[in-house]
Amino acid sequence: MLESMSELREACMQCRKCALCETRTNVVFGVGNEKAEILFIGEAPGENEDLQGEPFVGRGGKLLDLYLGGIGLDRKENIYIANMLKCRPPQNRDPKPGEMDECIGWLRNLVHIMKPKIIVCVGRIAAQRLISPDFRVTKDHGVFYNKNGTLMMGTFHPAALLRDPRKKGDCLEDFLKLQDKIKELGISI
Repeated sequence: MLESMSELREACMQCRKCALCETRTNVVFGVGNEKAEILFIGEAPGENEDLQGEPFVGRGGKLLDLYLGGIGLDRKENIYIANMLKCRPPQNRDPKPGEMDECIGWLRNLVHIMKPKIIVCVGRIAAQRLISPDFRVTKDHGVFYNKNGTLMMGTFHPAALLRDPRKKGDCLEDFLKLQDKIKELGISI
């Protein structure tokens, strides 16, 4: 395990563990406050993320920023955002299990360095990998799980909300629960 974010980022930028390194434009390591106690984890970079080297920067990212801002969070100030995969799968397909297996070490090391109090899994794929393989976003969203002393919650992926705006209210409820949990734990934001 690497012990500093700069060492981890440098090593990750050189990664060639799976075939996704052949088609990526940029490694999308993560963005935000490296000392934050709240970590958001998505599934994988999309086209905009791959081009810009930052997670959640397209239309979905703008929507995520609205939800964050609604409860006093900001991706540059008081949270950190990363993905399960650091490279974009072709045509934005779902990550393959082997790709996630190759990439999970980067995320584990990130969690080791940051020691977040809360991890929010953004979307089904991250929640199924990190919370439970049986996780169903439509049924299990907004519920906190204690995993090795870290509270974890799954919520809707912004891209899913753009496809089905009827779920936006459910997502807002998740963020309000997150806000309550942040206050309960005394996390300063």
